[in-house]
Amino acid sequence: MQNGKVSIIIPFKNTAHYLPECLNSILAQTYTDWEVLAVNDHSSDDSFKLLTSYSDKDPRIKVFQNKGHGIIPALQTGYGQSCGEFVTRMDSDDIMKPERLEVMVKSLQKNGEEHIAVGQVKYFSPRGISNGYARYERWLNRLTEHGTNFEEIYKECSIPSPCWMAHRVDFEKCEGFCPHRYPEDYDLTFRFYEHGFKIISCNQVLHLWRDYDTRTSRTHEHYAQNYFLEIKLHYFLKLNRDTNRPLVVWGAGFKGKKIAKSLKNKGLEFVWLCDNPKKIGKNIYGKKMVHFEALSELENPQSIITVANQDAQKEIRQYFTELSQYPMQDYFLFC
Repeated sequence: MQNGKVSIIIPFKNTAHYLPECLNSILAQTYTDWEVLAVNDHSSDDSFKLLTSYSDKDPRIKVFQNKGHGIIPALQTGYGQSCGEFVTRMDSDDIMKPERLEVMVKSLQKNGEEHIAVGQVKYFSPRGISNGYARYERWLNRLTEHGTNFEEIYKECSIPSPCWMAHRVDFEKCEGFCPHRYPEDYDLTFRFYEHGFKIISCNQVLHLWRDYDTRTSRTHEHYAQNYFLEIKLHYFLKLNRDTNRPLVVWGAGFKGKKIAKSLKNKGLEFVWLCDNPKKIGKNIYGKKMVHFEALSELENPQSIITVANQDAQKEIRQYFTELSQYPMQDYFLFC
C-alpha cells in the first residue's frame, strides 16, 4: 500500500539531450504516488518542449517557467506549486534507480519525522570518471552506508543533492529552498544538521549521477571553491564555534589563506599553524605563522584543518589523538 505523495522538484536548463532518460526513470518508479514539478530556467534548446510533451501524457508531470534566474529561484518556484507529504529533488540530467522513491518513503515512514532519507550514488560518464569524483563517490557512500553523513560535513557536501528525501514538515522547519545561499545543496545539508535531523543509513545505490563537462556544478561560479569555504566558515561560526576557546587555523595553502583572511575581515582572533619551514615565522595578512607544536601549549583550542593532503591528514589526526582531542568537537576538517 502506498501512502503519501512525493513532490519531486526538477530545475532544468538546456538538458534536452538527457531529459528522456531522467523522466523515464521517474515513470518507471515502483512507487507511483508522486508529482514532478519541473521548472524551466530559461532554456534555449528543446528542453521545455520535450518536458511539455511528457506533461501532456502524464498529469503527474507539471511544467513551470522560472520566476527568476538560476537554480535557487527555480527550486523555489517548483516547491511553491508542490503538495506532497514528502519532498525530494532531482537533477534533469541524472537517472533514478527504479526503487529509489519506494526505499526512501518506506525509510521515512518507519523512522518518522526529523529524519532524512538518503541513498548511495554512482557516477557515470562515457569517458569514465576522474579519480577525484571516484573518491568523492566512495566517501559519500561510506558515510551513507552508516548514516554518519554529518560527522564529516565540513569536508564536502556530505548529502548528494539529488538523492535525499524529507518529510514536508521537516523541510519547512529548516526553511526549505528559501535561503539564497550557494552552493544551495551544501547549505541545505547544513540546515538539516543545524536542526538535529538524523540520517537514515542506506546501503543501496539509488541514484545515477551523470558527469560531463558542461554540468552546472563544473561550470557555474556558484560552485567554485571559495563559495564552499564561505559556507563552511559561516556554519562553523554559527553552530560549532565555542568563543570561550582559542581558535586555530592549520595550513597556509589556498584554503588556509582564504579562511584566515575571512576571519581577519570579521575581526576574529586566531592562531595560524603550519609545518612548512619556509612559512613558519612569516607574516601573512599581518598574522605570524607558527609551528604546529604550538597547539599543545594552547588551553582547550578549537582547530580548523585546511590541509588537503590525505597522508598529512592522517598525521594530523594522530597528533590530535595524542593530545586527546576529537573530531567535530576539538578539530574540524575543512577539506
